[in-house]
Amino acid sequence: MFDETAGYDEIITLRDIPFQSFCEHHLAPITGFAHIGYLPKGRVVGISKLARVVDTFARRLQIQERLTAQIADVIQKVLQPEGVAVVLKATHGCMTTRGVHKHGSSMVTSKMLGCFRDNAATRHEFMTGLNI
Repeated sequence: MFDETAGYDEIITLRDIPFQSFCEHHLAPITGFAHIGYLPKGRVVGISKLARVVDTFARRLQIQERLTAQIADVIQKVLQPEGVAVVLKATHGCMTTRGVHKHGSSMVTSKMLGCFRDNAATRHEFMTGLNI
């Protein structure tokens, strides 16, 4: 973490972080992209650390909803920014290879904390920048 932000106080967004996980129910692959935003409060973190957080939680058997929340919660706890926004968009092997066989479908989950949850304008600015 870097304590000096040179006065930077706008949203920081890292988009299109690829991830792979496995569904804890079917052991089928979950493949997608994570998008992380935060509004710094006095310190920032190197962007590779954000990608590592995604990888750390994606390595476990998961459901996408929990994965989204875990990423957001740990960034909020460690970095203590004004707010955190996490959006995951993924395809699920359980949808394409078994059961309903619906190719091309994707699931989007989000977790908004702090100013991203409480301020519609901040949330809108983040989501508009994603174009997903």
